[in-house]
Amino acid sequence: MEMISFVIPCYRSAATLPGVIREIQESMKTIDSYTYEIILVNDCSPDDTFETIRRLCEENENITGISLAKNFGQHSALMAGFHHVRGSLIVCLDDDGQTPACEVGKLIAGIEEGADVVYAKYNHKHHSGFRNFGSHINELMTRVMLGKPKNLYLSSYFAARRFVVEEMLRYEYAYPYVIGLVLRTTKNIVNVEVNHRDREAGESGYTLGKLLALWFNGFTAFSVKPLRVATVAGTICALCGFAYGIYTIIKKIFIQPPDLVIGFSALMSVIVFMGGMLMLMMGLVGEYMGRMYISMNNSPQFVIREIVGKEAKEEE
Repeated sequence: MEMISFVIPCYRSAATLPGVIREIQESMKTIDSYTYEIILVNDCSPDDTFETIRRLCEENENITGISLAKNFGQHSALMAGFHHVRGSLIVCLDDDGQTPACEVGKLIAGIEEGADVVYAKYNHKHHSGFRNFGSHINELMTRVMLGKPKNLYLSSYFAARRFVVEEMLRYEYAYPYVIGLVLRTTKNIVNVEVNHRDREAGESGYTLGKLLALWFNGFTAFSVKPLRVATVAGTICALCGFAYGIYTIIKKIFIQPPDLVIGFSALMSVIVFMGGMLMLMMGLVGEYMGRMYISMNNSPQFVIREIVGKEAKEEE
């Protein structure tokens, strides 16, 4: 009998996590063709999330709890969970109850119909306006920078075949981006429609800074298009500067009196614009070089402090 591995990154979810686990257990009772395991990854949550995970592991022998040594972020937490899955099918979902575990059958059906990866699609999202705006920017970034098909909806609730996850695990550098890893592994990706719920308790762990870092990580780790954009922008600026210089000479000779001093404001505008463009391009190149340096120094994706539950008992 095949196994499904549920991987859930956890942060500030002590109040919501038990309900998510109960829903998974109830859902799997109706899918008798699969066994299951649950991997809970505590991303160094400041509340008592890991104590909740520890208690859940004691109550259910199918649960493994992993605690990271510091906050590495959602995608690193997912990668930590992927290293411990045993199932032929992996399902990832959120810890806040907004992604309905009761509809996991729809994702499994998509896999059984031949897809390699199945993403949940929400017609009506119950996120805040800030999170919805962030999702829109992420959609644009993945489409332009990573080549995501326009009609493909990406979310944190998805199912994937084992070979997809194994290919993702070959990425060992410090800045994992799960969406980018999926898109470079397979194009056989489909959507299924599921409901999206209101958050039961707490608030999202994504701040503006974390969202910006995630987007920046996405296109610098898996695309060189920003460098190409910088090259094109530099070329355009150089051509514009040359053309403006020719225009200034013609204007000086044929239009204005030879002794009239003109163009100070225009000159300052050009200098400020070109200086800003150069600093932006140099910063972008520096970011790529810095990430290469960090990766060469083998900076870890995650560091595990403790493992409890099913896997820990088996090791004993």
